[in-house]
Amino acid sequence: MDAKLAVIGLGSIGSMALWQASRLSDSVVGFEAATPAHGRSAVGGDTRLFRMVYLGRPEYHPIIERSRGLWAELEAETGQDILTPTGGLSIGTANGGFITSLLETTRITGAEHRVLTRKDLAERYPQHNLRPDDCAVYDPHAGVLRTDRAVSAAVAAAQANGATVLQNTPVDSVTETDHGVVVTSGDRTWTFEKVIVASGGWSRRLMPGHLRAVTETHRLVLTWFIAQDGAEFSPENFPVFSRLHGERSLYGAPAVDGVTVKASVDGPLDGRGRETPDPDSVPREITREETEKVTDVVTEFLPGLIPTVARSDAFPDLFTADRHPLLGWLDENSRVYCATGFSGKGFKMATGYGHIAAHEALGKQTVDGLDFVRPDRFKTRQAATGQEPDAPPRADQPPEVSSSASSPTPAQS
Repeated sequence: MDAKLAVIGLGSIGSMALWQASRLSDSVVGFEAATPAHGRSAVGGDTRLFRMVYLGRPEYHPIIERSRGLWAELEAETGQDILTPTGGLSIGTANGGFITSLLETTRITGAEHRVLTRKDLAERYPQHNLRPDDCAVYDPHAGVLRTDRAVSAAVAAAQANGATVLQNTPVDSVTETDHGVVVTSGDRTWTFEKVIVASGGWSRRLMPGHLRAVTETHRLVLTWFIAQDGAEFSPENFPVFSRLHGERSLYGAPAVDGVTVKASVDGPLDGRGRETPDPDSVPREITREETEKVTDVVTEFLPGLIPTVARSDAFPDLFTADRHPLLGWLDENSRVYCATGFSGKGFKMATGYGHIAAHEALGKQTVDGLDFVRPDRFKTRQAATGQEPDAPPRADQPPEVSSSASSPTPAQS
């Protein structure tokens, strides 16, 4: 036996699972196909949004709460600035489906928030060009996460705790035996008591058939624009935001470099997460259609940005049929634990997911209330209906939201 636990993939979630596991055991190994925080994974893109006010299933809220505390712990342990508080805005039509559903979820979770009228928004955040019927929900605890810094800090913390990290070691197979789990990379093999698969868009290669049938690797596009006045879009003056009006949606983050503002189209109406069969060959260049779409929306919503894409990139992530993660054992007798399929919205909760995965995989804790993310839910549905598993999500298929939703909503990255 080479170690108690292996974590395959040290990206958004795997790095956090390795860090948490290293706090619980001195017998942990992490496998990374390239190097931690490399720019071709879902870690790419500099920043992600953190929110406490979150649209969707209220069951996510305890994970978000725990994640907030763990981001602070990671900063304290490593001395890195990872989560910058900015506040957050969710902008939409007053009494429309987006705002109504968001407030319903917030009522259930009890997340602190304030409703801002159009007048409030215009006075406090003039960067946004508002429509007459706009309002917003303000999240005082929202902020911007530095992705590459977070992942590299977590991996370094795990190594400081005694974890072994194998870089440039792509895993070819994971095989359960009577004696453990055999991990193969090229002509090398290792045996572990338990394994966490957290390799994002590359996870399908290591999955059983019934999970491959309900997952797809999708291409996520990010874009940045130059601010005419960088101070107006600084973290102190420009909260992270998501915005939906009719068929137009946008989300973004302030200019953490003092110059460029992340502003990207989002949501099912914008074709978020187009399927790409091979995560190793995701087209990085955005198309003319994609450029025109985001430029058109930015020109209307944020007139203080120069209406030309200054930078863009694209990254792979694994999407599930119901847009909820795969977090848990393959089945009740398995030694392989899934922490993948976060469908473009996992980073804000990465520390919380990593905490759950490490504690459950090492047998330290079982977390209740997570049936909606357990991998065996797809087997259960198939058994109940006698049909094949759900089809993977289409590019135009909206994510599942709370039952009160009456319109498509942005996937809040």
